[in-house]
Amino acid sequence: MGMTTGNRTENIRQTMSAGTLIGDKISNAQNDDLGTLKEIMLDVDSGRVAYGVLETGSFLGMGGKFLAIPWEAFSVDEPNHKLLLNVPKETLKDAEGFDKNNWPDTTDPEFGRRTHKHYGYAPYWDRS
Repeated sequence: MGMTTGNRTENIRQTMSAGTLIGDKISNAQNDDLGTLKEIMLDVDSGRVAYGVLETGSFLGMGGKFLAIPWEAFSVDEPNHKLLLNVPKETLKDAEGFDKNNWPDTTDPEFGRRTHKHYGYAPYWDRS
């Protein structure tokens, strides 16, 4: 499926293998290197992607921190093999993080509501 942008057509896939995205670099609109995509968390009951897990780099002095971010905040930049994150730097810096050995219970509704609210997105389970 193609999408016309100006005078050129870009091929944008509607489905991708999660394995092709894991490990991809994540940047923001200012092209700051935010880290890499560590995991894609699925809501097994609904079959929806719930979160992308960002493993932060040294950006903003947050090295080694993991952040669960609502999937809607990401877009795929397929030609450049990276993900774009539509989240202000301050929001990332103030986010509830975790380390690789102490993951939160992402099935906890309170965690989900708090996380979505922090990033400015309505919980995916409240949308049709």
